[in-house]
Amino acid sequence: MRLADLTPPSSPAAVAARDIATRYHSPSLLNHVVRSWLWAEGFALLEGRDEIDHELLYVSALLHDIGIVPAFDNASLSYEEAGGHVAVALTAGAGWSAERSDRALDVIIRHNWPSVDPAFDIEGHLLEIATGLDISGARPDALPADFVREVLDAYPRLDLAEEFGAGVVDQARRKPHTAALRLVDGGVVDKLRNNPLERIG
Repeated sequence: MRLADLTPPSSPAAVAARDIATRYHSPSLLNHVVRSWLWAEGFALLEGRDEIDHELLYVSALLHDIGIVPAFDNASLSYEEAGGHVAVALTAGAGWSAERSDRALDVIIRHNWPSVDPAFDIEGHLLEIATGLDISGARPDALPADFVREVLDAYPRLDLAEEFGAGVVDQARRKPHTAALRLVDGGVVDKLRNNPLERIG
């Protein structure tokens, strides 16, 4: 498993998702969403998942936290649902069917579920375990150590723990009916600081 073996899709939707993520995310959050895609693809290889929609997974990963960004923050919706609607608009503009655009919404919302059954939503499952690794440090030894170090060297964590922690705490305070409060109550701020990946990159 090597970083060079994972090539981002080059479709209009994928290019637009990368552009939006780059334009609106801080460097720390941009690296996080890219790493989330790479971890998801790594887990797909590890689990022998060959039936996934790689373009859907990439777009969803790149936009899964865009709802935290002030430009896309929603007064009442959770940040994952707000981000999912950004993905719907972007992919619809890129020519996706309504059904496939709605899949991007589903995947982004489900990445914040406690777990996602791969038989129910394989892309949602992969993004959920990928972000679980990058945020909370779940399954830190599952992926090959050389691959993990290579990814972290290319896309370092920078100030992710501080930035994402502050963003989720703010979301939980303003929107206590959303998953952000569950994350905060579950100790996400400490999990970010103590994530084993912080000691690698």
